[in-house]
Amino acid sequence: MEILKTIILGIIEGITEWLPVSSTGHLIIAEDFLKLNVSESFWEMFLVVIQLGAILAVIFLYFNKLNPFSPKKSKTQKIATWDIWGKVVVGVIPAAVLGFLLDDWMDAHLYNYTTVSITLILYGILFIIVEKYNKNRKFTTKSFKHLTYKKALAIGAFQTLSLIPGTSRSGSTILGAMIMGTSRDIAAEYSFFLAIPVMFGASLLKTAKFVLKAEAVLAPNEITVLIVGIITSFIVSLLAIKFLVGFVRKHDFKVFGWYRIALGIILILFAYFK
Repeated sequence: MEILKTIILGIIEGITEWLPVSSTGHLIIAEDFLKLNVSESFWEMFLVVIQLGAILAVIFLYFNKLNPFSPKKSKTQKIATWDIWGKVVVGVIPAAVLGFLLDDWMDAHLYNYTTVSITLILYGILFIIVEKYNKNRKFTTKSFKHLTYKKALAIGAFQTLSLIPGTSRSGSTILGAMIMGTSRDIAAEYSFFLAIPVMFGASLLKTAKFVLKAEAVLAPNEITVLIVGIITSFIVSLLAIKFLVGFVRKHDFKVFGWYRIALGIILILFAYFK
C-alpha cells in the first residue's frame, strides 16, 4: 500500500510540476489521503526531493540542446548553448536568493489551504486575462537568441512569485515570460531549463535540513519510498513535458486558467468540510 501511495504521489508530481497548475495545491489534497508511514521530517523532505525525477526528465529530453560540449555541434552552436545557460543562471538568481532567505518562513506561514486557494484562483484569472490580451499580439521573443539577459532576469523575478504556495513555478515563469512578449513555446522551454538549478537547489536545501534535523537516519521503507517516488516522477514528467510542448504549439493557456480556478474553489470547499 505504501508503494502504491508513493507511485500516485510520483504521478501527481510528474504531471503538475510542469503544467502551470501548481503541484503544491494538488499535493496538499493528496497529503490527506495518501499520507505515508514515514517520519514528519522525511515527509517534508520527500515532497521536495521527489522533484529530482522531474529534473532528470528535462535533462534527458533536452540533453543535446543543453550540452555545450557535444562534438556534433559547431562552434557557433556551442556558443549559443552557453548563451542559453548564461540566461538560465541570470534567471535563477532572484529565486535562489529569496528562496534561501525565506524558505522556512514561507513553509511556516503560507503553506495552508487559504494561501494556496487564493493563489490558484488569482493566477488562473491572470492566465485568462493575459491570453485574451495576447490573442492578436505578435510576440517579439520567438527564440533563445532573441531572449535578452535583461528579460531573462525579469522573468526570473516573476519566478520568485512561485515561492508562495499554490502559485506554480512553471505558471509564474510562463505567465511572466508571455507578459514580456515571449512566445508560448520559448516561455515553456525556458521554464523547463530554469527548473534544473532551482529544483536541484531546493532539493539539496531540503535534504541538508533533513540530515541536520534527523541526523541522516533513514528507515528502510523511507529509502524505498524515495527511490520509487523519484523514478515515477521521472517517467511521468517525460510524458507531461512532451504533452505541454505539443499543446502550446496549437493552443493557449486559458484551459489551465479555468482549471486553476476550479481547483482553488474545490480546495476551499475541501478545507471547509474537512
